[in-house]
Amino acid sequence: MSAILLPLLHEGTQVDWPSFEAHVTRTLDAGLIPAVNMDTGYANLIDEETRVEVLQRTQTLCGGREYVAGAYVGDMPGDAFNHDGYASQIEKIKQHSGTPVFFQSYGLVGQTDDALIEAYGRLGELAERFVAFELGDVFAPFGKIYSLDVYRQLLGIPQCMGAKHSSLRRDLEWQRLELRDQLRPDFHVLTGNDLAIDMVIYGSDYLLGLSTMAPDLFGKRDQMWLAGDPLFYQLNDVLQYMGFFAFRAPVPAYKHTAAQFLAARGWLTSSRTYPGSPERPNTDQAILETLLEQLEQFA
Repeated sequence: MSAILLPLLHEGTQVDWPSFEAHVTRTLDAGLIPAVNMDTGYANLIDEETRVEVLQRTQTLCGGREYVAGAYVGDMPGDAFNHDGYASQIEKIKQHSGTPVFFQSYGLVGQTDDALIEAYGRLGELAERFVAFELGDVFAPFGKIYSLDVYRQLLGIPQCMGAKHSSLRRDLEWQRLELRDQLRPDFHVLTGNDLAIDMVIYGSDYLLGLSTMAPDLFGKRDQMWLAGDPLFYQLNDVLQYMGFFAFRAPVPAYKHTAAQFLAARGWLTSSRTYPGSPERPNTDQAILETLLEQLEQFA
């Protein structure tokens, strides 16, 4: 699964819809599953009208093919769990033939472990299929990495097809892979570790923000791994360097890096990031151009 960057035009918050649609199509053509309204799609910043239009356009482009979409509920520290808010997001995603990815919120993760699992179970009854999401607070202040006991109980919810794990730590992800293998082999451990994209070697699947910068090359990399092609390692190394560069502090500014890189590839008309999202310096562009030159040998 590859997160889709929401591209903007040069001024304001107007979405560049032609570039968005081209990027969803490009991701599908690479053999990847698009993930929309995620962090890469500014889920915490866009309004509801934009969020629904993203779903409408993605549904049309997918034409019955699978896609996932973030179910985001904004709240404040100390707020109670907003079941109705999640239910509303789930229903909209279902209406547009998507599979919801449950973003964390202050109200969701602020509960006791038992109440947390109960909340996921109740939401699962509405979703039929869903992806859970545990997020380190380096990405968002409402993020939380669950205990292994909580993760074990997530595997026991039949509607939960997998969970995106974004701790940026290999050891925690390896522990989750061991649980998956022991308890539920069909469960998808979706790595969100953009600093260790070779986790696919160990059995993880992925839902990455980094892959939005090069869905075509991630698709090629995956096929190389499947075929046992040693070029996998060479391509993976360059993509990983791009990940270290894009996901340096402040980590949320990776979205601006992605926009800069996609504009350099000629895929966006603007490298503008959504207002309220941190930006990178213009001097990054020279490094991105060098990376693009290195990746052209694999295109």
